[in-house]
Amino acid sequence: MSDISIAESVVLPPIKEVAARLGISEDDLEPYGRHKAKLPLHLIDPGKVAAAKLILVTAITPTPAGEGKTTVSIGLGDGLHKLGKKAVVVLREPSLGPVFGAKGGATGGGRSQVSPMVDINLHFTGDFNAVEKANNLLAALLDNAIQTPNHPLNIDPRTVLWKRCLDLNDRSLRQIIIGLGGKANGVMRSDGFNITAASEVMAILCLATSLPDLKAKLGNILVAFSYDNKPIYARQLQAEDAMAILLRDALKPNLVQTLEQTPALVHGGPFANIAQGTNTVLATRMGLSLGDYVVTEAGFGADLGAEKFLNIKCGYAGLAPAAVVLVATVRALRHHGGAPAAELNTPDLARCERGFANLARHIENTQKFGYQPVVAINHFVTDTPEEVALVQQLCQARGVEAILSTSWAEGGAGATALAEAVLANIATGTNHLRPLYVWDQPVKAKIETIAREVYGAVGVDYTAQAEADLRRIDRLGLAGLPICMAKTQKSFSDNEKLIGRPEGFRVTVRECELAAGAGFLIPILGTLLRMPGLPPVPASTGMEIDDSGVITGLS
Repeated sequence: MSDISIAESVVLPPIKEVAARLGISEDDLEPYGRHKAKLPLHLIDPGKVAAAKLILVTAITPTPAGEGKTTVSIGLGDGLHKLGKKAVVVLREPSLGPVFGAKGGATGGGRSQVSPMVDINLHFTGDFNAVEKANNLLAALLDNAIQTPNHPLNIDPRTVLWKRCLDLNDRSLRQIIIGLGGKANGVMRSDGFNITAASEVMAILCLATSLPDLKAKLGNILVAFSYDNKPIYARQLQAEDAMAILLRDALKPNLVQTLEQTPALVHGGPFANIAQGTNTVLATRMGLSLGDYVVTEAGFGADLGAEKFLNIKCGYAGLAPAAVVLVATVRALRHHGGAPAAELNTPDLARCERGFANLARHIENTQKFGYQPVVAINHFVTDTPEEVALVQQLCQARGVEAILSTSWAEGGAGATALAEAVLANIATGTNHLRPLYVWDQPVKAKIETIAREVYGAVGVDYTAQAEADLRRIDRLGLAGLPICMAKTQKSFSDNEKLIGRPEGFRVTVRECELAAGAGFLIPILGTLLRMPGLPPVPASTGMEIDDSGVITGLS
């Protein structure tokens, strides 16, 4: 059965029943149909947040298809639920770009899904639309100020940093010219679009702790410079209140459920290679207020998602996971062991053993942060018992437990062993977060700590542009912000072809951007696309909706 047919075969209770089990009254629900709702922020209880246990799910360096972090996260939540624990799953919202492009949605798979899958993968409760509108309102206000004669901000259009956004993969919009057609149509200048998940507004939404904090962060967005080289912030355009009005409802976490009726909060969706790659602070705190165990995830491999979760999100939110789960697949180990794409599903013990070097590096990195991880082997039908046993033996040799998770096929029953291992890991009381750097260290020291300690690089090089960017950051007094490294997700290095566990390499910081509103610096390693393109055969070509409205082909 397909993911969508499995989801449609399960009859779920209305969302008010899920809310009632969490102690939420109907008066506090803002329903969006029968199976989804928004929750008010007053349900967040700092005392309960401090008492509940947060479980972070991260992963090995992924193959292009991903290794199933979301499936494992949902399965683990269902497994904890089956063990009688009050568990809540907290996840990111999917972007429409991958849904219609190549990768598909982000609601899990098989019997480990959040529902309603189709709604969540499409417009859901309109959060992405609100981010897009707030982003583009700021762009319109900025261009209007440039157009206005004798405007007091004296904005130099050649210095504009702010781009528009759209939640679809459309490569033709990466670099455009706007203002064509004469004076009445604005000042002609170069511009471009990011995908909505890459907007700084999305990053801000996911780090905001309240409506006032959201407004302050929006006001701090650096949008351009004046002709006399003074910074122009969104607050100088008086944009923050109007943007916050558009984001007022989007700030509230979304409540849904898994196919096994485990409560799930799905909220926010920033990229993991250009932003922090994790759900909102508010949803995480909400989950910790409503449950005793909260399972959340961080995007891509642990060198991106987990590093940013632990160094950035935890710092801003005052959170610390009680346990870390590292998702690995035999398929990914074969990939890192040298298997070509056509042979990723072909059993090969030798490649699996060579590829373990990648997982080993992630284990070591997790330990540097103060955690003894639990490895979850996300099972695929092409895995052999010998390969699974090999991974478990290699993990055991490093003092790490590796548990086979079959939640895709079996739901929570296939993840109860994993849940038991995670509970035992938490019970040791030995996991304590140790951030890798102090925020007020020099910027280069922070960059080089991540490059050496997490990636395994022997050094960092800086282009002339990057050096100029760092000088500007110093001049603006913002060098004390945390680091949000932007690099390929396909390798520990900045070269996606260096798979496995590369050694002896250097990384190059091409430029260093400033997300003053979100509150982090973005050193860019290599070339990253913030507006993806569609593949030769987009996923949308395989989707159908029949005359009665039944959808097929959406995953």
